[in-house]
Amino acid sequence: MNSFRSSRHLQFSRGFSLIELMVSLTIGLIIAIAAMSAYLGASGSSKVADAQARMNEDAQTALKILAQNIRLAGTNPDQSGRAVGSAFLRNPVYVYTYVGGSSTLNTPATSYAPAYATVSYSIRGCNGTFDNITSSTSLDLLTCTTTGTTATHSIAVNYEADQYNTVQSGGAPTDCLGKNTLTSTVATFTGGPATFYLADNRFYIDSSSGIPSLYCKGIATASAEPLVENVEDMKFQYGLATSGAAPTATVAGYLQANDATFTGAADWGRVLTVRICIVVRSEKPILSQGQSQAYYDCTDNLNTSQTDLRLRHAYYSTVVLRNRRY
Repeated sequence: MNSFRSSRHLQFSRGFSLIELMVSLTIGLIIAIAAMSAYLGASGSSKVADAQARMNEDAQTALKILAQNIRLAGTNPDQSGRAVGSAFLRNPVYVYTYVGGSSTLNTPATSYAPAYATVSYSIRGCNGTFDNITSSTSLDLLTCTTTGTTATHSIAVNYEADQYNTVQSGGAPTDCLGKNTLTSTVATFTGGPATFYLADNRFYIDSSSGIPSLYCKGIATASAEPLVENVEDMKFQYGLATSGAAPTATVAGYLQANDATFTGAADWGRVLTVRICIVVRSEKPILSQGQSQAYYDCTDNLNTSQTDLRLRHAYYSTVVLRNRRY
């Protein structure tokens, strides 16, 4: 009887066989691998979604800054205090024949502080970065050396700044960096001299800090400053009005800044719309080795040259100039 009980006790206390252990371990390993794969997949998707959201925010910020400034190009309203019978269509902060008035009739005596030679352009572009974008004292003196079809573009705009279209600093309007703008004093208005503020903002891409960023140089500061990081490329196309003496709102076609049509201020004065394209990259490497890093760039070409495992996307916007000056 005792022998029978001992035999049954040994039978029930016996452990798992080697085959049972192997089967259990295999099942557990499969479950662990599945759980890890699901976690990694969810984590990877979350990183991509976060990176895309950040890219979208950067792109919208950059496009908003560019659109706001381009839309203001040439702003030059007819304010109170204008001399009675003036032939000028707007306040005299631009070259007078260029804004519809006569250069010999009621030409105001103008002094600028700091010195500003002439103001003929309200918008000007370059297929590349303007050679003297940070040193030129006016849009009229900017020079551009075209560096090829892959070069990032730059653009410069100016407009009469006031309390309605810029942030105020010390009671005066500011440029793209929040600095006080150029001041011009015009002495021909009724009631004595009148003071106007001219914003002069130049936008370009620079990577000198190690991060490609959208930079702006204002006329009131000696150096440019970054506005939005991880903006890697920027391209512009300009919609021109049909030529002729009578103003028209019809866009004849789109050209780039290096087109032979753009020979002077009058040609740039025909610009009605501006198409903007920027390429924004993710802040950090997101993709895994072997994943496609290809993207369509601002020329609608599939770019497959990147190898840094970052996401990239091209963003577009079209801006209508409200203050055409031709």
